[in-house]
Amino acid sequence: MKATKLLAALAMGLLASTSAYAFQESPMLTEMVKKGELPPVDERLPEHPTVIKAVEVGQYGGTWHRAYKGPGDRWGPTKLMEERVLKWSQDEEGQLGLVKGYISDYKVSDDSREYTFTLLKGLKWSDGVPVTTEDVKFWYDDVYLNTAILPTIDQSLAPGGKPMKLEIIDEQTFKVSFEEPYVYFLDILAKDSTGNPSLDRPSFLFPKHYLKQFNNHYASEEELQAAAKKFGVEKWDDLWGSKGPATAWWQNPDLPVITAWKIEKPAPGEVVTMVRNPYYWAVDQDGNQLPYIDHIAHKLFDNQEAFNLMIVQGQIDMQMRYVEPQDFTFYKENEAKGDYTVRRWTQAQTWSLVPNLTVKDEGLRDLYAQADFREALSIAIDRETVNELVFSGLAEARSASPVTGSPNFDPELETHWAEYDPDKANELLDGLGLDKRDGDGFRLRPDGKRLSIVVEMQHENGPKTMEIIADNYRDVGIELLPRLIDRTQWDASRDNNDFQMQWFPFDRLSVVAADPRIMMGNDTYGHQYYIWYSTNGASGIEPPADHPIRKIFADWDKAASAGNRAEADAALNDLIKTFVDEGYVIGVVGEVPAISIVKNDFKNFRDGLIEDDITRGIGIGVTQQMWMKQ
Repeated sequence: MKATKLLAALAMGLLASTSAYAFQESPMLTEMVKKGELPPVDERLPEHPTVIKAVEVGQYGGTWHRAYKGPGDRWGPTKLMEERVLKWSQDEEGQLGLVKGYISDYKVSDDSREYTFTLLKGLKWSDGVPVTTEDVKFWYDDVYLNTAILPTIDQSLAPGGKPMKLEIIDEQTFKVSFEEPYVYFLDILAKDSTGNPSLDRPSFLFPKHYLKQFNNHYASEEELQAAAKKFGVEKWDDLWGSKGPATAWWQNPDLPVITAWKIEKPAPGEVVTMVRNPYYWAVDQDGNQLPYIDHIAHKLFDNQEAFNLMIVQGQIDMQMRYVEPQDFTFYKENEAKGDYTVRRWTQAQTWSLVPNLTVKDEGLRDLYAQADFREALSIAIDRETVNELVFSGLAEARSASPVTGSPNFDPELETHWAEYDPDKANELLDGLGLDKRDGDGFRLRPDGKRLSIVVEMQHENGPKTMEIIADNYRDVGIELLPRLIDRTQWDASRDNNDFQMQWFPFDRLSVVAADPRIMMGNDTYGHQYYIWYSTNGASGIEPPADHPIRKIFADWDKAASAGNRAEADAALNDLIKTFVDEGYVIGVVGEVPAISIVKNDFKNFRDGLIEDDITRGIGIGVTQQMWMKQ
C-alpha cells in the first residue's frame, strides 16, 4: 500500500477484520510466554483487536529515550499513552475527526440524549483481568457519584448541573444518558474523557478488582487508614486523583491500566521507566500486537540548557515537550551532530498574559474590571518585537482566540486589540483617571499606590518576553514585575487566588467545544468565578450581577443543552466572541510551530499535525505505531 494511503487510513482510524491474522508479538513477550509467565498472544488480545494502520509496519524492540522535569511533570509522559473510547485523529487534509479506541461500536440517539458504547470483547487490564461493564459500574457508582472522592462533578459531565445516568446492558455494552440533548459529548470525551480523579483518564473505566481496596464503599475505615499510611498520605481520599499515589499510573506500578505502556520505575528518580503492556488491545495492519517499542525511559533534567545539551549529545530519541521555539536555530545547527531532524507541527495556543479578575488587591481588581484598562494592557505590547526576539519570527501577533483551521476561527477576533498603539494606550489610561505619576514616571492608582503588576512565569521563554513587555509597559507608565516560579508554586497561586497576572500558553483553541472551560475562566483569568459557576454557588466567588462572564456561562449552558449542532455552535460562537471582545486574556503571539526532535532512526513520526491539549498533545501522532530501527 502506498504511504499516502497508509496515512489516510491511519488518520481515519479504519478498523479491519482481524479474523485472518496470525498475531505476532514482541520478542520480549515471546520469552515470557516460553517461561510460562504469560499466556499466548491470541489469548491476551481481544477477539477482534482494534487495528491501527501504521504509517509503515515497524520493528519490535528498543528503549525510547526522552527527558522529564521531575515528579510534577506527569502530564508529559501521560500524553504519550492516554486512551479514550473515542480519540481525535487528523487526516491528510488537516481535518480533525473522531476514531474508535477500545470499543467495537457506539451509537448516538437521534435526540443526542443517549450514548451507547460496546467494549471490545476480550479486552483485558494489564494484569490479565478482563475489562467488563462491572468496571464501568464501579466508576459510576463508587467514583463518579461518590462525594467523598468527587465532591463536585464537572459541568462537562453534568450539563446544567444534572449528572449523566448509566444503564448496564450486558458485559460489554452500557448506555449513558442526559436529561437534555448534549451534542458535544463525544468531542468532550475525546479530549477530557470522564475526567477526574484519574491521571490517564480511561473513559468510564476503573479497575474494580484493584481499586475497591481504596474505596469507602468496599473497604473499612481501618483498611482505608492503613492504605493511606502505606502510601504516605494523610487521608484515604488523598489516594485518588491525578496526584494520588494509588490511582495515578505515574506513581503506582501495581495499578492495572489499558494503555500501551505502564510504569515500571516511578518518579521521583534520575530515570523513570515505562514498559510495554502485554495485554494491549491493538494491532497493526499485519497483525503485530502494538506498541512496537518495549520501554520508554525519562531522564531527569532541571534547566533548559541541560535539556538542550542532551539533545545535541544524541540522548533524546524523540520529544516535543520542552523543545522550545526560541531555540529553533540552535536545534537546526546541531542536527548532524545529534543525529536528529527537527520536525514541525502547529500549536493551537496563544502565549498570553492572564490577569486574575478576582485578585485580592482591591485596587488592581477594580482596574482589571475596566475594559479600557484591559485594552490598554493589550495594545501597549509590541508583539512583533516579541516574535522576532523570543520566538525566532516563527509566531504571529494575535489575540487569544481560535486558531487557523479551527471550526471556530474568525479573522476579526484574531486581531482584536492585537495592534501596537502606545499612544492610544496612554489616552485610555489617562481617561481612567490614572493621569498622575510618581518620580520614576509610573502612574499612580486612585489609592495613591504605584500602578505595579506582578506577573508570574514558569516557562523558559518567560524572562526574555517579560523584559520586552516590561519596557513596553514602562512607556505607558505601568510597572511590570516578573517573577519566575516552579510549576508547583504556579498551581498553588492559581488555586489559592494568590496571583495578579500569569504568563501562560493559552491553549484548547482548535476544537473549542471539546473543552470550553478555559475560556470560561477555569484555571485562568476567572478561576474563582468558574468554581462558583461549576459548584452552583457552593464555593468560589460570585461575579457581579452585570459581569459579562455570566453571559459566557449562560452561552455554554445554552450550547450544552441545544437540540442540534447548529444551535449549539451558534451559542458556542457567542461565548467565544464575548470572551475575545472583553479581552480577559491578553494574547501576545500564537500559532507557533510545535517543534520536535526526532532521531534519524526513529520512525513513523508524522509531520504537520495540530498540537493542542484537546488533541492530547503528542498523542494525536499515535505513539503506539512509532518504532526505532534496530
